[in-house]
Amino acid sequence: MPINSYKLRSHPAEMPGNPLLFVFHGTGGDENQFFDFGRQLLPEAGIVSPRGDVFEHGAARFFRRTQEGVYDMEDLARRTSAMADFIRAHKDKAKPSRTIGLGYSNGANILASIMLSHPELFDESVLMHPLVPWTPAPQLGLAGRRALITAGRLDTICPPVLTQTFADYLVEQGVETDLVWHSGGHEIQQSEVAAIERFVRAKA
Repeated sequence: MPINSYKLRSHPAEMPGNPLLFVFHGTGGDENQFFDFGRQLLPEAGIVSPRGDVFEHGAARFFRRTQEGVYDMEDLARRTSAMADFIRAHKDKAKPSRTIGLGYSNGANILASIMLSHPELFDESVLMHPLVPWTPAPQLGLAGRRALITAGRLDTICPPVLTQTFADYLVEQGVETDLVWHSGGHEIQQSEVAAIERFVRAKA
């Protein structure tokens, strides 16, 4: 069944209809990487944290790539469809008032892919250091949704020019988009955490 199609860690919402938060780890992480952070962000929310089912030299990921920054687009499409089914199954069960996605690096990339192909699944998205190295087609279904992108100006894994291009794309689709930079690279800094807290709790 889709609801159990990934190894995961989860926590039910305090009350029916509370928000549902999905958290997606980076390459080499697992279902524990952002679980506690998610609980701290929205203690009353349901939390679902799946583990990626692709392995690159033993490191868990959500889809395959052929080299750094070059995605296997066919595999990405398949994995995105499977993850969308998983998310939809959990939403159907929880019937949340709002659904939030949060991902870092590879987790942000699978979240971005889901946003682009299944825009109805997330009301709000937090993308930490995403890399979208292709030109997405227009997606009118994104209009009215919210997104926060956090990134490092010296990030060599996710080049800032591509981060800005993706943020501009979201704005063009009608997404209420915040872009928060720090002066470092691919690491998560405290300023990002503070921005995420403000973004998520603004609708709490």
